[in-house]
Amino acid sequence: MKRTNEVFFKNHWKRVLIILPAFFILYLIGYIMDPFSEYAQTFFSRPIPDMLTDFGITIIFCTIVCEISIMISNWMDRKLPWIEHSRKRFVIETLLNFVAVLGILFIIFSIYSYYVPEAGMHSVLTDSKYIQETREIMQQFLITLMVTFLIMVINTGNSILLKWKNTAVRAAESDRIAMEAELQSLKLQLDPHFVFNNLSVLSELILRDQQLGYEYAENFTKIYRYMLVNSKKNVIHLEEEIKFLNAYIFLLKQRVGEGLLFEIDIDRKQYLNSLPPMTLQLLVENAMKHNKTSKNNPLHLKIYSNSEHSIVIENNFNPLETNTPSSGIGLENIARRYRLLGAAQPEIFQDNQIFKVTVPLIELK
Repeated sequence: MKRTNEVFFKNHWKRVLIILPAFFILYLIGYIMDPFSEYAQTFFSRPIPDMLTDFGITIIFCTIVCEISIMISNWMDRKLPWIEHSRKRFVIETLLNFVAVLGILFIIFSIYSYYVPEAGMHSVLTDSKYIQETREIMQQFLITLMVTFLIMVINTGNSILLKWKNTAVRAAESDRIAMEAELQSLKLQLDPHFVFNNLSVLSELILRDQQLGYEYAENFTKIYRYMLVNSKKNVIHLEEEIKFLNAYIFLLKQRVGEGLLFEIDIDRKQYLNSLPPMTLQLLVENAMKHNKTSKNNPLHLKIYSNSEHSIVIENNFNPLETNTPSSGIGLENIARRYRLLGAAQPEIFQDNQIFKVTVPLIELK
């Protein structure tokens, strides 16, 4: 009940927009179908309390039908989504609404017959009176079904519009996140300091050790090839991400030397699972940006898999003396990409000794 109440109060305007048209249309259709009936001819000449009672009962009826229609629609959303089963959904939802209305009308007529016994005593009625009463009941039944169908159409249209809006928003958000991820990779690619530092290291290595210089250039090429090919993808196999990370680590070790220690221990069974591209590289870069990397006080990075189908990136907490301002783009970018994929969120842990990020692996079906 708590969940229903919360939904009702969050969507009370939706109820109003469904109930009020149903209320007016119920009377309008009734009048159009039989404008010369005794009920229609004498309605406004009745005492005001009787009219208000009639209005109140109609509002209650429309509210009950509206709530049942919304409950059926919400239940059908879980069982038969519109996008995947539109025809079957329409038929079943229509039948369920009609059956529900039949039940409501049966209860109403039963209560009415109980409190007004003479209404059910057809034997004391004249044939014409009995025919008139039967016709009015059938008219009321048809009007109720028409209004129920109207409520279902309004509710369904509203649900479809909301889903379309949410899908459009998610698509726009996905495009924006993909663009941010691409810009993040291009930032690394085009950063003059990054290029200058790597070219300087490459020049020194070629003079000192041509074989090592060749290996450095090869890994340098792998990094940019990976970014150009995979930066726009939603997910990539862990095996490909590890190959990219190893190339990135190779460059870092040549630049930083003994100020950076890596320990990688990943179960190969996890290699066919996936994660957003450049996730591990962004986390390594984040650790490098905010911690010391000196020979006497090295940064120790551990990357390992756990039993929960996740990859853990852990480093000793060794902050720089001068705090580097953090935009948080890297961590937030990763979190939003996981959110858009509908996957579990990365978890961050920090104390005085370690900083640890756990990123879930995504099992592709």
